[in-house]
Amino acid sequence: MTFPTFICHGMEGLSDEALAQVAAYFQTLSEPTRLQILNLLRKQERSVGELAQLCGYSSANISRHLALLTRRGLVKRETRGNSAFYSIDDPSVYALCDIVCDSIARQFDRTLAKRAAFSPAPARRSRAR
Repeated sequence: MTFPTFICHGMEGLSDEALAQVAAYFQTLSEPTRLQILNLLRKQERSVGELAQLCGYSSANISRHLALLTRRGLVKRETRGNSAFYSIDDPSVYALCDIVCDSIARQFDRTLAKRAAFSPAPARRSRAR
């Protein structure tokens, strides 16, 4: 059975239902632990136990996060023997996260520049004659 391919050309004109799905996607990315998991999966697949150890959380906690990431289509699960391994299913999430990180860095730079305008100017040394 073949399913149709849907292409979205941005947010403009989306229905309320579609916007709710977009919001749910961003909500999935709003948890620091899930972002940490995605970063750890960027270069290689990992098991739940490995992710738990690297994140410093229990396997049960990491499994809950992985279940949500899997439901949202960001990661995929593969069972081998008694172990489950997770890898990225939608690598475009990294482009999105990189855009957001760059935006935050630019905002930070602008804030620093604004604050610098209110910093006292360095005292001028008077020359002894």
